[in-house]
Amino acid sequence: MTRVLVVEDELQLVRALEINLKARRYEVHAASDGETALRLAAACPPDVVLLDLGLPDMDGIDVIKGLRGWSRAPILVVSARRTSDEKVLALDAGADDYITKPFSMDELLARLRAASRRAAAVSATDDSVIVATEAFTVDLLKKRVDREGRDVRLTPTEWHLLEVLIHHRGRLVGQKQLLQEVWGPTYGTQANYLRVYMAQLRRKLEADPSHPRHLITAPGMGYRFEM
Repeated sequence: MTRVLVVEDELQLVRALEINLKARRYEVHAASDGETALRLAAACPPDVVLLDLGLPDMDGIDVIKGLRGWSRAPILVVSARRTSDEKVLALDAGADDYITKPFSMDELLARLRAASRRAAAVSATDDSVIVATEAFTVDLLKKRVDREGRDVRLTPTEWHLLEVLIHHRGRLVGQKQLLQEVWGPTYGTQANYLRVYMAQLRRKLEADPSHPRHLITAPGMGYRFEM
């Protein structure tokens, strides 16, 4: 069942979308603001996102940027903003499609199906979904980690932290960026979260957690995933 995250603060529209999507056997999660949307996405990764830009706590563009740090799920903007500059800004930030309000439900559903098909086609042909190191193997598509022939159980937060680092493999990811992408935009200063969860990941994945080869710390700056 395809999981759709609806990010919209207009209650009547949320209800209409939920009714139409659930009738077509979509699993629907809804958030009325950007912070809730990012938390929901981290806890239960969506297959597709329907996103309004005019949210009460932040601009939808920032939600797109937050999701794009770790998620490849199609993002369909559904907004009353009609100027070409707004559309270009959203698409450049990482949105896959842009639908202006008011819209036809049939058109939205057709674009949703098209985005889902494109994402499935990319996943099926993308060799980078399997990341193998000497110590463990990560299947990004199936969201599984294998170490020495055994499945490694990761919490949702551990998984998303690992996923963000893998998507930026070989590059330093700053502490603030990691915190905001994994925990949300209000967590940019809680570096202790990273220390705790990185220690847990190393215990589960590294051959020698005290001398990690793959989950590297750059003191005072951030973290890096090395093959």
